[in-house]
Amino acid sequence: MRYVAPSRESVDPAVFTRWPLAGWREHASWMQGPRWPSIEELNAARPAGQRERFVAQTAALLDDGLHYERRIAERGDIATREANWHDLFNAFAWLRYPALKRALNAQQMAQIAIMGTRDRSRAQYAMTHFDEAGVIVSLKDRRLLDLWDSHDWYGLFWRERSAWTDGRASLQVFGHALLEHALSPGKLLVGKALAFVGDGSEDQVLAAAVDGIGAGQLLRDPLDLRPLPLSGLPGWRIDSDRESFHQHAECYQPRREGRAYPSPVEL
Repeated sequence: MRYVAPSRESVDPAVFTRWPLAGWREHASWMQGPRWPSIEELNAARPAGQRERFVAQTAALLDDGLHYERRIAERGDIATREANWHDLFNAFAWLRYPALKRALNAQQMAQIAIMGTRDRSRAQYAMTHFDEAGVIVSLKDRRLLDLWDSHDWYGLFWRERSAWTDGRASLQVFGHALLEHALSPGKLLVGKALAFVGDGSEDQVLAAAVDGIGAGQLLRDPLDLRPLPLSGLPGWRIDSDRESFHQHAECYQPRREGRAYPSPVEL
């Protein structure tokens, strides 16, 4: 069933105090204020020198017949529905991660050149999954990767719970659909993750993701993405601070027989 976000007026304010929305405090007024930001306000917040700009998605705009990705690549125009949670959060991703968005757009265009606009490749599906639900995970403790590989969620999120607050494991939320789904406090969120291992800083991890995607080395197949049940992380749900949650959480699925994950990117 297609997810329908709550109206602006009906959102529970508590969702903005928990992750992932708590991690976007620079846009708190746009999320929690009485009105939607305008296209002009979104454009005014762009990083210096950013070519791409937000444009209102109107019937007149769509009459140009261009594919969404081509419009960005050729004109720098990001079609954006006004007063729409999904597109607002997509704008957030463009404002915080423009290089990552740009790398995805370039690879989407490369695939469109091969596939045309009617068919989609495995790489395109992978990029779309990451664009919507992607997280970038950095592990400094390799033992955590073994727990993740085996879907030992109890071990990863309860026995090793401190890893997510002491720096041994960290993540950056990129997928804008994750932010939209977080508006509903009952949602159990699962991210689609790229994994990095080593002692790199957050900026170095992000740069490695941009380089890997831009070089066509990452996101070549949806199976390259690792599921990560984000609701088990500290601060994401009220009940995740109890052991019982990690014993019975519906989002904790076993690994399918024969399922294997690619090696993480070494930093």
